[in-house]
Amino acid sequence: MDFANQVILIAGLLFLVSILASIVSSRIGAPLLLVFLLIGMLVGEEGPGGVAFHDIETAYLVGSLALAVILFDGGLRTKVESFRVGLRPAVTLATLGVVLTVAITGLVTAWIFGLPLLAGLLIGAIVGSTDAAAVFNLLHAHGLEIKQRIAATLEIESGSNDPMAIFLTIAVVEIMVGEHSHAGLGLLIQFLSQIGIGGLAGLAGGYLLAWLINRVRLTPGLYPLLAISGALLIFGLASVLNGSGFLAVYLAGIILGNRRLQSTQNIRRFHDGMAWLAQIIMFLMLGLLVTPSNLLHVAPQAIVIAGLLILIARPLAIGLCLLPFAFPWREQLFIGWVGLRGAVPILLGLLPFLAGVENAAYYFNIAFFVVLMSLVIQGWTIAPVARWLQLDVPPRSRVIHRMELDLPGQLEYELVGYTLEQDSPALYKMVGRLKLPENTQIVAVVRGGRPQPDTASEILQADDYVYVLTPPDRLPELDRILVAEHAPARLEEHVFFGDFVLNGDTPLSALASAYDLRIPDQRGDDETLGDYLLRLFKQRAVVGDRVRLENMEFVVREIENGRITRVGLKIARRRQMSTQSNSK
Repeated sequence: MDFANQVILIAGLLFLVSILASIVSSRIGAPLLLVFLLIGMLVGEEGPGGVAFHDIETAYLVGSLALAVILFDGGLRTKVESFRVGLRPAVTLATLGVVLTVAITGLVTAWIFGLPLLAGLLIGAIVGSTDAAAVFNLLHAHGLEIKQRIAATLEIESGSNDPMAIFLTIAVVEIMVGEHSHAGLGLLIQFLSQIGIGGLAGLAGGYLLAWLINRVRLTPGLYPLLAISGALLIFGLASVLNGSGFLAVYLAGIILGNRRLQSTQNIRRFHDGMAWLAQIIMFLMLGLLVTPSNLLHVAPQAIVIAGLLILIARPLAIGLCLLPFAFPWREQLFIGWVGLRGAVPILLGLLPFLAGVENAAYYFNIAFFVVLMSLVIQGWTIAPVARWLQLDVPPRSRVIHRMELDLPGQLEYELVGYTLEQDSPALYKMVGRLKLPENTQIVAVVRGGRPQPDTASEILQADDYVYVLTPPDRLPELDRILVAEHAPARLEEHVFFGDFVLNGDTPLSALASAYDLRIPDQRGDDETLGDYLLRLFKQRAVVGDRVRLENMEFVVREIENGRITRVGLKIARRRQMSTQSNSK
């Protein structure tokens, strides 16, 4: 009994320290996952904690379950709208990109260190996947919002590249232990089976789970548990059928995240917390598992492998895979740099132990050291690199509180909250006289902890909490009314988008006549400005993309349902045409 109580005490203390460490992490810019790993190492056998943990099977089981929860949450937050600009390049990166990264890393590693080819390829396969959660946590911690094309590509790639890395690692391990005499038709069939069964299980399971959530009547607190139970069932079923459980659970999350569900807010908030808990548990456990002194023995080789992966293998794979999609060089450079390694490579480093591969500890320690290098070097520089390449865009919304409202038969509405700062444009104005966007209404003003009785006649003051009922697409307009701009000068709206706004359906011919412009490659008098820009960017235009026509610069400002609805107009200095997607 005393032992059980001590375990509970230590576990609670570890979780508390890990959560509070996020405050320090955000202030110094350190990747939070790195902090979790270091805490685990400090508690481990060579740290002050002195806890010896060497249960490989338990670590792999817990890590797999945690990864399933994380991928399910990632799927819940992936919007189908992002597929328009990110699906094809992301899938290419998640398949061919991983293969190229593994091949380049493995072949060069084997050549440099004189290792057997399979040993080099195993190292490449283990470190071949990226961690989306780490990337976006770091960007959000620095208050950055990057262009949708980059964000969507990274999000979908990182959520879907784990199955390929896992398959390649298992394939190489099986060849090394003699389960496959050669890499041929059998491996190809196994790969197609993994992807096919995993994909079908994820899609079918996701639709069935969404149907079940909307059909049954439960206490609101049980809907999140129903969702996560269904997700784990889908993961387990796909794995038992020799499919990719990780792909299945990610696809199931996408299905649920893009359908109207009962208790949607409860489900999303619960899974956000569960994903954080899963990351804490997984990284603490992996930190406990490693023996820090053993890392010193592989440090010279691991540093070279990390440099090869970060500076050569991934950038080269990214450049080759994105060639057909005409990504601007700045975006390619950023996507190549943010291939942040997380828990999956360390988890895959356990497979050689489980399979009985010779020198299994070597592969695990290499993977652990490479992850540490990636978190330190790439994790600390993601935000500065994004700013240096000028890939950040003005934030879409500065809302502090958001709550979706499920109103049957109505448009999608949200109840959003703002705190009025000292420089808010709405200060000292009467609520009833504010020019609010269409279908938007201020429903409450809270001052000094008390709601004001007559909202419409209230004069807004600093530190007021203002709650607004609005469709989500009206949030940028609300921001302009209630929040002053605090972004860097180049991200202020009039600087970034220009002082003039044009409708996307403006005819090109009228525009050319009004501004005396010569528009290259115009297709008929009926072509609109929005259609023209979409065509130039191969139907994958995003907010912030820009085109210079003689002395005019047109900047994509708003996109709805895949169509450009508003375009900013800037007066440019250079009188030439160039198509780009980054601010210069």
